[in-house]
Amino acid sequence: MIINKFQSANHILMIEPLEFYSNTETHSSNHYQKHNSESLSIEKITNSAILEFNNLKNKIQNKGIKVTTFKGIKGCPDHIFPNWVATFEDKTMHLFPMMAPNRRLEKTPQMIDELSKEYKLVEDLSHYEQKNIFLESTSSIVFDRLNNRAFIGFSPRTNKELAHSWCKNNNFEMIGFETHGHTGDPIYHTDVFMYVGTNMIGICLDIIKPEYLDQVTREVNKYHDVMLLEKDQLLDFCGNAIELRNQDDEKFLIMSSRAREALHASQEEFLLNHFKEIIHADLSTIELYGGGSARCMVTELM
Repeated sequence: MIINKFQSANHILMIEPLEFYSNTETHSSNHYQKHNSESLSIEKITNSAILEFNNLKNKIQNKGIKVTTFKGIKGCPDHIFPNWVATFEDKTMHLFPMMAPNRRLEKTPQMIDELSKEYKLVEDLSHYEQKNIFLESTSSIVFDRLNNRAFIGFSPRTNKELAHSWCKNNNFEMIGFETHGHTGDPIYHTDVFMYVGTNMIGICLDIIKPEYLDQVTREVNKYHDVMLLEKDQLLDFCGNAIELRNQDDEKFLIMSSRAREALHASQEEFLLNHFKEIIHADLSTIELYGGGSARCMVTELM
């Protein structure tokens, strides 16, 4: 059984992309992502994304949080979002099945070998990709590590049956539910609309389908203070945030500047009562073409 002493990590993995642009293989399920610009070259989009990546990385490092950086490979425009692996405090890691074929290529032997120096690979679910069954790691699963719970919104990228079996096999209580986003379709990843900190949860309940709402409301309030997000705030990636700790055990919330600016004063006050500081950076290129934000760019190394 995985025993967690901390909710958040003080060491993270980030992957600097070799190339970055709107991934046509993920458009069908990610409604926050825009198509490539006709006026900007792939090179210019990539260069802009790398600047944003380094700016966020530097801001995180400057607060005393350790960052390990890998370099992405050609043909993987979403390498900047390393949500194909999850690590745990017992020094194990799990690999997960990805929906888009070019996202499956992100799991390079070199990266897996490097992670294997610190973590024992106990489960590789990649074979489910051949059955069109997907569960995209910490994007599909939002962990309440301290209470061994897993919040999971089902979608084309998050299979209900696989999620249930993974949670059962790894002693996580699954809190599973269905959502309906701005288009009426399921929201593609759980980490778009909720995050779990040590003492608080940020969540948009407006997108939870009615038959699941009472259960989810009860569960998020069980151990945490809850900050509600509005549905329109998801368009500014307010739900795509993550708690990290530095070496002094000070807790920070990481998000984009766009998300930070979209917070209401009462939400900002709430967060500053739970975190030493909100670390934010401009991620506008990454958000526009990738459809993901700060949380998607971070893999916790527990």
